[in-house]
Amino acid sequence: MTSTIQDVARVAGVSVSTVSNVLNGRTDRMRSETLDRVKSAIATLEYRPSKLAQQLKTGHTPLLGLLVPSLTNPMYGHMAREIESYAQQKYEYRLLIGSTYRDRTQEIAFIEDLLAHGVRRVIVISSLADERHLESAVERGMVVVSYDRGATPGKRSRVSHVMPDNYAAARLATSHLIAQGHQRIAFVTVAGMTMSRSAKIDGFHAAADEAGLRDLAQILDGGALDEYGDGVIAEVGRATAHRIAAMADRPTGLVALNDLMAIGLIAGLREVGLQVPQDVSVVGMDGIYLAGLSNPSLSTVQLPVPEMMRAMVDRAMQAEAPLDASSSDQVLHSGRLVVRESVAAPPVQQRQVHVQTSQEKTAS
Repeated sequence: MTSTIQDVARVAGVSVSTVSNVLNGRTDRMRSETLDRVKSAIATLEYRPSKLAQQLKTGHTPLLGLLVPSLTNPMYGHMAREIESYAQQKYEYRLLIGSTYRDRTQEIAFIEDLLAHGVRRVIVISSLADERHLESAVERGMVVVSYDRGATPGKRSRVSHVMPDNYAAARLATSHLIAQGHQRIAFVTVAGMTMSRSAKIDGFHAAADEAGLRDLAQILDGGALDEYGDGVIAEVGRATAHRIAAMADRPTGLVALNDLMAIGLIAGLREVGLQVPQDVSVVGMDGIYLAGLSNPSLSTVQLPVPEMMRAMVDRAMQAEAPLDASSSDQVLHSGRLVVRESVAAPPVQQRQVHVQTSQEKTAS
């Protein structure tokens, strides 16, 4: 027989309203011994409150919304797993996921659906430049956390922001190529300028400027993504590799927008007879598990995904949205370079080393 809230109140020797206060977290003014009796009764009776009844009473449901560009990108699957695990473990919230393909209209539609179903907390992974629709959701009672972009400088914002340091990540990846002797370098991206892509390009240029290589540094646009968005970015990388191979003075070192594009670049270069890293070096950003399984294994900038996801969940669980931009301070997390097999000295230097080694053997 299923226990009721009245059963819990009877066993604990308190009123039904007191049990309700415990279930809804209103225990600030409750005596500790009373709280302990109610918790003990709940455990003894294995009482589980009705989620539907709670939603009807409060207008809220213990679900956390997560809007991602596309679940076919392993990076977003990784993020979703970390968010879901932490939200369940710490807050007993379950996850409701939707794919938006970085489409503002889709994001608005999902947010409307979430609001209609009593979901009042949402994490949005998008980095679209315009987030007025997220501000509108906050005004209607939703707590919104945005990933991979920051608040617009000079503007008030009640949307929380958690983001990796994309500028530093791209700068680190580019510096790694330069340290190996690469001078003809390129940043490979896709059409459309989100805030994160813009920051990565700035980081790429900063590293090139430091080394005096700005004139040799290129931005290679792989073209627009189709309706599947981020899910086909590896194919964009593969097609772009064919274009790179046909260039008269092709770059020897490539920084990819992310790991998935880098893996596509490696596959495409192999198809046209170029070897990585003997002919072209490739470095990615993200640190997805596939990076270590590619052939050759991919050097990448590893982002601290678990830490960033926990920060977003904690912010989403705040009682209300930030009051102003100063209280929605961006949380910047730097990445770390993971060196694997996809980066080596450029072909000219490799030949010089080979010749020098051969001469030394002949002399001996």
